[in-house]
Formats: sequence, C-alpha cells, structure tokens
Amino acid sequence: RSSDLPVVEIGKVVVEAKNITVNNRFGVKKVDGISFEIREGEVLGVAGVEGSGQTELIEALTGLDKIESGEFILNGKNLTNLKGLNQSVEKIAHIPEDRHKRAAIAEFDISENFALGQHGNRYKKGLGLLNFDKILSEAKKYIEKYDVRPIDPKLIFGKLSGGNQQKIIVARELEKENIFIIAAQPTRGVDIGAIEFIHKMILEEKKKGKAIMVVSSELTEILNLSDRIAVMCAGKISGILNREEATEEKIGILMAGGKISE
Repeated sequence: RSSDLPVVEIGKVVVEAKNITVNNRFGVKKVDGISFEIREGEVLGVAGVEGSGQTELIEALTGLDKIESGEFILNGKNLTNLKGLNQSVEKIAHIPEDRHKRAAIAEFDISENFALGQHGNRYKKGLGLLNFDKILSEAKKYIEKYDVRPIDPKLIFGKLSGGNQQKIIVARELEKENIFIIAAQPTRGVDIGAIEFIHKMILEEKKKGKAIMVVSSELTEILNLSDRIAVMCAGKISGILNREEATEEKIGILMAGGKISE
C-alpha cells in the first residue's frame, strides 16, 4: 500500500488546530479539545464512527460553526471565529460531506455550480456583474479535465449521475486557489471509476504541496490516501497513527475508544 502514495517532500506546518472545542446548537460538546497539525504535501486522514465529532470539526474549520475554545491557525494566521470567514479568501477548499445540502444547487446548470462561492471574486466583472463568458469557458475546461459526462456545461446539475455531480464539486474546490483542502466523504455514493479518479486528483494536490485533510467513514479510503491517520471517538482524538503502522484493526480499536498496546 505505501508504494501507492506519491513521494512528496513534507514541508512546513500549514494547519494548526490547538485544543479546539465545538458545541452543537443545543450546547452539547461535540469536539472536545482536539489538537493536530498538517504540513505542506501531507494528507491527514480523520477516521471515526459517524457522529464522533468529525462533522462539527469540519464546520468549525470552515467557519460554518463557532469554535468554543482553542485556536485554528492557517499559514500563521489565526482564523478562529473570524467574522465572515471567506473560504476562498483564506484559501480553504472544502468538499462537503453532503453535496446536496452544502455544495451544489440541483436546479442550476453545471457552469453555475462551478461558480458557486467564487462569484464574488474569481468571476466578478465590476458593478456587481458576473463574467459569464469566463464561467462558461472555465466550466468547459474543468469538465474535460475531470472527465465529467456528458460534456455540456449547460446541463442541469441534478440530472447528472452521483459520480459526475461529485466530480464537479471536487473540480470546483481543487481548482480554487487553495493551501488547505478539506475533503469530507469525498467519494460517498459514487461508482468505482469515479472513486479512483477523485483519489488521483486529491493525490495530485498533495504533489503540489497542499495540506490536505480527508475525513471518511471508509477505512480503505483513509488508508489509501493518508500519510497519518487521526482517529476520533466521542469528540476526542483517541490516537494518531503513521501510515506504515496503521491497519484496519488498529483503527477499529481506536474508533471504539480502546488503546493500542505497544
């Protein structure tokens, strides 16, 4: 397995989570004092039974939720509870775990979904207008690069297969100017061909020196993509394993809150 990962020189620390705590809307603590670092060219996998705090952690790091205590530092800049955290401005790419709720508008066409979240900077034409020619030409380019089918940027997003919908979200996020990529359940509900393609695209970003966090309930996905694996249980990190030592069995023990004997 270890031969599958591209050999990339791991660089400086890009992402620092320091003792982060997040509550849900009922005031219940869902993330309980979590700390980790991610470096340039490194993929940190986050494994855990669903409901262990992964969703709340992602939402806090992307500015969708409040960090109760602790700090989130990106490239030396403290982004903790930054008012109106703009993911594009801060160079955070976010592939959300639920593409329908968080990532796309089913009734919009492919090109319009490519522009979502970037219409205020990348596609601005002045006087509050959008550069539709640029949106269309970039959509065509990415449809080809990410092998989206059929090849028509004017097709309605909701009519595409799950794999093609997900490729559009992945393309939009990876093609943003970014230094930190959060990929949550990046291949949920897609076919095997699309899974392999999306994994390849994530590893291409690793080669470019991006700091990447992959959150997945699929252990094979975590093992295939990660340099290190942080396992969450009941809102805490129960252990961090290096890729070389990680096995499904060890991850399973940590997911259940157990300890790994040396």
